[in-house]
Amino acid sequence: MAEDNGTGGPALRSVPVDWEALEDAFENNAPEVHSYLHLQTGEVLRIVDGVADPQMHARIAADATYLRIDPVSSREQYRWMERYIPMVEDVELRAKLAVSIDGKGAFRRFKDVLMSYGTERERWFAFRSERLRIFMEAWLNAHALRAVPRPTIVQEAPAEEAPPSSLDAKELGPPSSESREGRKGRSAETLRKSLRELAESLGPRDLENVTAFAEFLKARRAARSFAHHAEMHEAGALADTPIRAAHPTRVRRARWLQRVSERSSLALVWESGA
Repeated sequence: MAEDNGTGGPALRSVPVDWEALEDAFENNAPEVHSYLHLQTGEVLRIVDGVADPQMHARIAADATYLRIDPVSSREQYRWMERYIPMVEDVELRAKLAVSIDGKGAFRRFKDVLMSYGTERERWFAFRSERLRIFMEAWLNAHALRAVPRPTIVQEAPAEEAPPSSLDAKELGPPSSESREGRKGRSAETLRKSLRELAESLGPRDLENVTAFAEFLKARRAARSFAHHAEMHEAGALADTPIRAAHPTRVRRARWLQRVSERSSLALVWESGA
């Protein structure tokens, strides 16, 4: 829905932006990764070269419903590190960070140094998120887009179950449903905090394995997102867009590419841990 911006410029189009996904897209400037914002749903579609069907990528790029996201350049993200280092109060840590950004591999070394300083690492994350937010808002304004809250999906409360009888525990089976509901209730922020606490207790070798597995998960998510959008096109879910429904053969190919990507990435993870 377009609204007057009150300045005589182009009308602003309201989009329910997924800020977390948009932040990931702005931060990831890898040349093989291409991200697009869906102007109706606010979701971010990520396409990875070598995983996605090139023809599907071409159709998405030509579709007016999708807007290509321009990530923040490596040069600009490097400037963020330069600006942040003078703000560090710990003299020793400030010196380590200054050395870490000298030469190739600056981003990885910068993160490795902060890994041992939990409080300062949180400050850096907040500083970087603020810079990313400024870039995202400027990008939205440049394309006459206005971010609006995403619709909240209210889930119905589960029906109360009858108290268990005095049957043997083996007959009742494992209480997996209850544990799954408990996991769903944990917020993403809580999980990130737990992951950071675990990372502090790991050595360099284990951290490499964790990083490799995290990269595998990101690649798998991208592949699943691609397969999901292929199915949407096949079912005619995007009938209002200029994209035509995908042929069943292409959908099967997307699923096959997803499985191949998962197996290949998982193999790389195991090799790095060998």
